[in-house]
Amino acid sequence: MGVTAMRRKGLYRAVAFLAAAGLVAGACGGSDDSAPADTTEESSEEAEAPAEEPAEEPAEEPAVEAGDEAEGDVDTEIVEEEATIEYGGSVSVGLEAEATGLRPWEDTCSSPCYNMMIAVYDKLMEQDATGAYTPYLAESITPNDDFTAWTMTLRSGVTFHNGVELTGQTIADMFPIQQAGAAGSGAIAAANLSGVEATGDLEVTYTLSQGNSAFPATLSRAPVGMVFDPAAAAADSEGYSMAPIGTGPFVIDSRDLDNETTFVRNDSYWATDPDGNALPYLDSISFRPIPDEGTRLDALLSGTINAMQTLRQGTIRDARAARDDDGADITLWEFQGNNTGGGMYNVLVPPFDDVRVRRALTHMNSQEQVIEALGGTGISLPATQWFSPDSPWWSEKVAEAWPQFDFEKGVEILTEYVNDPARSDGKAVGESIDVELSCPPDPTLIASIQVVEQAYTASGLVNVTISNYDQQTHIGIALGSDNGLVGSHQQHCWRWSDDADPSVSINPAVAPPTAEIAAAAGIPDVVSPLNFPNWFSPTAFQAAIAATQTDDFETRYGLYESIMLEFADQVPVYYSGHTATAIGTDT
Repeated sequence: MGVTAMRRKGLYRAVAFLAAAGLVAGACGGSDDSAPADTTEESSEEAEAPAEEPAEEPAEEPAVEAGDEAEGDVDTEIVEEEATIEYGGSVSVGLEAEATGLRPWEDTCSSPCYNMMIAVYDKLMEQDATGAYTPYLAESITPNDDFTAWTMTLRSGVTFHNGVELTGQTIADMFPIQQAGAAGSGAIAAANLSGVEATGDLEVTYTLSQGNSAFPATLSRAPVGMVFDPAAAAADSEGYSMAPIGTGPFVIDSRDLDNETTFVRNDSYWATDPDGNALPYLDSISFRPIPDEGTRLDALLSGTINAMQTLRQGTIRDARAARDDDGADITLWEFQGNNTGGGMYNVLVPPFDDVRVRRALTHMNSQEQVIEALGGTGISLPATQWFSPDSPWWSEKVAEAWPQFDFEKGVEILTEYVNDPARSDGKAVGESIDVELSCPPDPTLIASIQVVEQAYTASGLVNVTISNYDQQTHIGIALGSDNGLVGSHQQHCWRWSDDADPSVSINPAVAPPTAEIAAAAGIPDVVSPLNFPNWFSPTAFQAAIAATQTDDFETRYGLYESIMLEFADQVPVYYSGHTATAIGTDT
């Protein structure tokens, strides 16, 4: 039984992450080709074609569909052209932050981390232009009839950067390390993966406790799918983050934290391009964390860096203006997919443990005003779920169920909580609730939470504190606390979803967040550190599991729709708009 592609967009309109572009197309003269790669797990905010007249009362309008308000098309259409292959050269890439780490099994990644790691690590599977999962470092993968066992054959002749040969035992030896990792443990639990055995020199058998029809998607992601040298990782886990060893196209050369990480060409790399030319083309690729969006764009415009990535609408707006109005010689590759900006409420922390508070605050949140503050007017559309309106997984039913902006309704619901003698925060009847809003210190993000702060304060029912932390610290706070799971955040900016199979992002996000909750649910061994809102629903969890027991699209669609409907009812997360991402390059 082969791996079946779920229903996808008919036209491939995508842009590769920078590392993929660097290793495949970095030195192609006159080529606009690009290759698919990961999108971020957590991992910010959108567009499409002609506009209709907006309604006067947003709270009473039906859900916005793609093309209703955004202008232009942020998906850059890929046009194949003749390319002349040239070897050599270096590319410097500006990223939004330093990577939290370079250990796939341990470090919870957002875009910067993924961009770096796919330079040094290969994945077992990759998602192709149609959305199907195809073998990459693997040569083939086949499930049994109930998807509880998957047999994988690896490519032969592949070696790590240190000369160690890749074998089936390598993958088996990775598994205990992945099980103990902060990122790996959640991905393993979500995939129902219970065992990995080398059943031949180049053969691996994955055993699952329950069937998982989408298991190849797990092998396309960092925590389980990126292949590392297990002996070196076990010998020095901390050092491995500074000197990672993979089978990928580039080898770590130097790592100067918060300044620059440089990778050089792997002369023994196994892969070739479609014409049989050895990869990679480049001599080296370096990544520079430049957290300030304006500074990163200026670095591209001045030639200080050759390329940059952004997930901020305001930066896309400014880059378009520099190109179109000022004549800057840059090329923008833009894409809008399922990644959704917004944030979360920590449901284990009062008053967010009461759904009335979460629903009230969501009603008070004007998505259009937040998008405007983010610089996304004409780029981003308001979101209602983890899927964009042009995704096969998008649901009109969920869009209609999502609590739309209605300030007065929000005030009414929050007043009920504030006047409840049994309110969960322990405050006296009539006292305002306390809310800490936290975002990374990007100017557009700060502007967006100031919009939210003004709305909350105008209600007369909320005392607001704003905090800002760099992205690494921001992620750490969400993971935070002594047990590393519950987190110390209250209302936290975040990004949701991606264009992978929904199981990759949704299943770990609805699994039990703590051992206590898991035990109470009768599943003591299933704990997910990737459930950042700490919200758990047995019905959502069971629906997520059921969606991996079949490869029938309509059945899976209905199950994931039911989970999004629970999100609309219980509101553990909130949204601004669908994330637009852009790669800017020196033309």
